[in-house]
Amino acid sequence: MNNKIKYSILRLKIDCPLDEKVEAKDFRGAVARLYPRERLLHQHREDGKLNYCYPLIQYNIINRECLITGIQEGAELLTNLDLVEKTLALGKQEYTIISEEIKFYHISMNVIHSLVVYNFLTPWLALNEKNYEKYQRLGSLTKRNEMLEKILVGNIISMSKGLGYTVPGPIEANIIKIREIQTSLKGNPMLGFLGIFSVNFDIPDYWGIGKSVSRGFGTVVKSKFRRQ
Repeated sequence: MNNKIKYSILRLKIDCPLDEKVEAKDFRGAVARLYPRERLLHQHREDGKLNYCYPLIQYNIINRECLITGIQEGAELLTNLDLVEKTLALGKQEYTIISEEIKFYHISMNVIHSLVVYNFLTPWLALNEKNYEKYQRLGSLTKRNEMLEKILVGNIISMSKGLGYTVPGPIEANIIKIREIQTSLKGNPMLGFLGIFSVNFDIPDYWGIGKSVSRGFGTVVKSKFRRQ
């Protein structure tokens, strides 16, 4: 991966307030139904099976606003979509897109020399079935945070590999504040995490790390938090 990569953020304005029960997965499905041939939008192959490559497009609902982010080919695809006046079927209601705003960037996503503080906007799915049991067995908060820091580093390395970037040096991650939150994935209860962390890696705002990022999990933004 080159030092500069393509990144875009697409914000959609709809004709009425979004129902609070609508989730990012619903938004993802609605957009995918509009463009069934654009496989980057829904991560499925032509035979209908899931494509397990790293998602280049991610969906979010932040403060009831519909947001799509794209990287590399995903960023280019978003600039070519014309969603204005399209209808999104979300839950029991249909919404018409009345305007869209897209911002296109050339950004860095790599190891840096300083620690940057990030905030999780949506639950980070750090644990699978195996390490969930290990996490629960750890008695102290310190040991649990140490485990989460290692998982965070692993998530960033996996993300980098998925984008064709080999991390050239060690990644240092620190959990600053974290809390557990109950969420669900595909109808199954999951333990997620919200909080603040720092890492010597440049991650673009509104991009996700961890499991199921295309469905809006693990979304981060740079934080204004400062240690006392």
